[in-house]
Amino acid sequence: MRHNKKFNHLSRTASHRAAMLSNKAVSLIMHKRITTTVAKAKALKKYVEPMITRSKEDTTNARRVVFSYLQDKQAITELFGTISAKVADRPGGYTRIIKTGNRPSDNAPMCFIELVDFNENMAKTAKKAKRTRRSGKKAAEAPVAEAPAVEAAEETASAE
Repeated sequence: MRHNKKFNHLSRTASHRAAMLSNKAVSLIMHKRITTTVAKAKALKKYVEPMITRSKEDTTNARRVVFSYLQDKQAITELFGTISAKVADRPGGYTRIIKTGNRPSDNAPMCFIELVDFNENMAKTAKKAKRTRRSGKKAAEAPVAEAPAVEAAEETASAE
């Protein structure tokens, strides 16, 4: 029975699962977006987000802890350099999973997993000015609306 077992084992041994998640995390850090199955993406999200949180403070201990999971110096440099600078003000939720349909060969559900701050298409760069609904009273009383009516009334009076 699998009572109280919180994570997906992905039908792998512990060492195989750790190696696979480490490789996928390195690929995600280096490429900012990867394509994988939905189950692996969900497992990867739980694996990589604590590392991104750890990278916000650039200390020797934080680098050593993250290196024990990733085992890739270039990925550590990228994570503590560009990625930590972009996510510095974000309180969590560093990754996004976008489902893309099923794989043709075995019908496995596929998706993108990407770092949120590195997708310019989805980024909210400029917010629209907030509009509020007003009652119609002020719009009817506005001098701009009255000016043409007053001029038209004066023209008809002068014509007579």
